This record gives sequence, structure tokens and C-alpha cells, in this order.
Amino acid sequence: MTSFIDIVEISVRAGDGGNGCVSFRRLRNIPRGGPDGGDGGKGGDIVIRVEPQMRTLLDLRYRRKYKAPKGHQGEGARKSGHGGDDVIIKVPPGTIIQDANSGRTLADLISADQEIVIARGGDGGTGNFSFRSATDQAPTKATLGREGEKLDLRLTLKLIADVGLVGLPNAGKSTLLSAVSQARPLIADYPFSTLTPNLAIVRVDEAASFCMVDIPGLIEGAHQGKGLGLQFLQHVERCRVLLIILEVGGEVSARDAYRQLLHELESYSPKLLETPRIVALNKIDIIHDWQQFDSDLLPQDVELHRISAASGEGLAPMMQLLFKKVLESFADEEKPDEIPPYDPLVT
Repeated sequence: MTSFIDIVEISVRAGDGGNGCVSFRRLRNIPRGGPDGGDGGKGGDIVIRVEPQMRTLLDLRYRRKYKAPKGHQGEGARKSGHGGDDVIIKVPPGTIIQDANSGRTLADLISADQEIVIARGGDGGTGNFSFRSATDQAPTKATLGREGEKLDLRLTLKLIADVGLVGLPNAGKSTLLSAVSQARPLIADYPFSTLTPNLAIVRVDEAASFCMVDIPGLIEGAHQGKGLGLQFLQHVERCRVLLIILEVGGEVSARDAYRQLLHELESYSPKLLETPRIVALNKIDIIHDWQQFDSDLLPQDVELHRISAASGEGLAPMMQLLFKKVLESFADEEKPDEIPPYDPLVT
């Protein structure tokens, strides 16, 4: 399974411009030919481009420095030097680019094939042909090419998914993801078996699907970074709908777990409480006396869906409802009534 890397720092340097040329025509019938030195070529740019099939920043972890070629020097006969080739750095959708020193956000790359010139190559120098004048018919002046831009960058990946799974450790999120998709995350009967976010496509029917992300369980204080909570919470920030998974018979009651999760979401970003959400009570297959258990459930204003990720009970109608809410979120943005194609690699 591919490793998941969501924060990387790299250094980039665009190419320097080529120097201008000092040259004079040397022809048999023109003993004192005029200046003909050409301009230098522009240095190559550093371009960052979205690659829809990528899902991590792993490749950038092993190559931290990127340098574009210089522009070529100008030549005689007024020939300009060739420009340096651009260097393309590919990143997954949802990558935020920041200046590593100032923290200033330079770009937020979301759309497929979106790209940005993050460091521009230096302009080429000017050849002596351009310095000729009425008072100086034989200039010996040419300028050097300019340096390319240099930057230290921090790249942060915030996954783009339609539905985000949120819950305490061992609530059954990974089991649910494997039950409704082809994803096969690590599943175990102990907390923190999920250590990295998992993306998967959920097929509602032959013509309908949506993208779901499962993040590791949130512990108390996650919004302060406990249990790597900050790194995990950032991946539900872009989700259109949240699916909150509560556990039957867990160490924390469903009511208290719900309050804790809402507190962590709000503390990380109050906007997350504005995200449409569905609340599901998982592992209902182990409950035999609902009359006694109902007193532990959520307030009356919370619509609760009873499911069992292990047996599949209640999953199909809930997936249909999630799909409906995702469509509604697109409609609210005055977009087409179907989800644009999205084809991430399935874990």
C-alpha cells in the first residue's frame, strides 16, 4: 500500500537568463560590420501542476530540490539564445502551497490539471545589437541574464472528498468503508488501527457514486494536535457532507461521544459545524434490548441512523441519503445536478 504523506517542504529555483552577446559582422565585403550580438534566452520556470491520479506527496519526500535549466547565451548574427526548459512538479488535488519562511499562502490547487508558475525564470540579457545608436555605431555593451526566482515551499495536502467519516477510535469507520466500497483499509478490534486517511469511491448504483474519506479516530484534544488530530482534521475541512459514526457499547456513551466530536470539530474550525451531517449509530447487531439502550441516545433533534457495518444492516439507505445530500451541496453552489468525475486511487 502506498504511504500517505500530507506535508512536505521543498526548495525550488528557476533558471537564470542567458547572457547577451557582443558580436560584430565579419564579411569579406563589409570590413567594418555593425553589431549583431543576440539576446540571451529566458531561464526555465518552475511549474506546479495538479495530477488527478496522485493522492499523496510521497514522491516529493525523496526529492526536495528542484532547479530549472538556464537560458542559452545569445549568439552572433542576431541569434537569440534558446530558453531553458520548464520543470513540472506534479501534486495531488487539494494541495496548498505556502512560502515556508513567511507562511503566506501562494496557491490552493483543487481542479484537475490546474497549474501555477511558482518561480519564474530570469529574463535573458540584451545583446550589443540592441545598444546601437546614432552616436555609437559599434557598441561593445551587453547585459547579463537575470537570476531566476528562488523559494522554499511548504506543500500541504488536504484531501478532497464528498463525504468525510468522523468518529472516535474503534467506532467502526474502516469496517464501514470496506463494506460500501472496494477499499481495504487495515481493520482490527483495537483503537488506532487506522493511522492514515483512506479514500474510496462508494457506488450507490451503476450511474451514481461519491468519494468518501476515512480519517483516523479523533481523541479528546485533537483540535490541539493530540493524536495527530490537526493533521487528520484538515482532511474533512473540504468535505461536502460529514458522516459521524458513534459506537454502541463503547467506553464513551453515544451521547457523550457526539458532544466530544462536535467540540473537536468546532474548536478546529467553526465552519465545520455548518457542514451538512448525518449521524449513525454503529454495531447495532450487539444490542438486544433497545428499550433500555434508548435512554443513552442523542437528543430528539438529532436524526439517528442505526447501522451495522459488519452485517450491512442499514447501510444501503444511508448511502442513498448521503448521495442525496452531496447532490444538494452541488445544487446550493448552482452547479450541475451530478457530481463531476473523480477517480482517486483506491487504497
